[in-house]
Amino acid sequence: MKKIFIINGGQTFAHSGGLFNNTLTDWTQQTLEDLGYEVRVTNINNPFDANEEAENYKWADTIIYHTPIWWFQVPNALKKYIDEVFTAGHNNGIYANDGRSRKNPDINYGTGGLMHGKHYMVTSSWNAPKTAFTLPGEFFDEHTEDEGVLFGFHKMNQFIGLKRIEGFHFHDLEKNCTEERLNMYHKDYVQHLKNQFINITEAQLA
Repeated sequence: MKKIFIINGGQTFAHSGGLFNNTLTDWTQQTLEDLGYEVRVTNINNPFDANEEAENYKWADTIIYHTPIWWFQVPNALKKYIDEVFTAGHNNGIYANDGRSRKNPDINYGTGGLMHGKHYMVTSSWNAPKTAFTLPGEFFDEHTEDEGVLFGFHKMNQFIGLKRIEGFHFHDLEKNCTEERLNMYHKDYVQHLKNQFINITEAQLA
């Protein structure tokens, strides 16, 4: 489990420069390389070849997505990247079909992935404070990031056969992005990576 593919989804658009996700990608790459992992990185702002990106998926043991949340979805460039790369991976190592048979089309939907035995992790960055997810009566109705906005994103990765590693969510990064908050997040996130990736074996992740 020594090959990591990082996708930096911090799109540069309008008032967003993608700067936090650039920093986050650097934190991730440096920490995992220090732990002895081989790392490849794609930035969705750069031109890409979908077939080459599909090869990165096939090469990796774990895919790490870094994405901001824009209007309760991933940025449009990250969605475009996924659409094109997954299409290039159809019957080419990412997925074969939707898993059903014409004889019994009511069952087994979502079981046609080709990436079984591999894993993924997602981080998300928000303007919303953590309390918007946890306090009664607040905006997200006490649904977590993973249960709500990212539910479909997790199902997407399950569809292609990936198994989830616990991710990490960054909050209040626009209205309250202080140096102290960033330093705290850096420390906590690096520790999270170490907790997830130090001495991980295939048996432990299976």
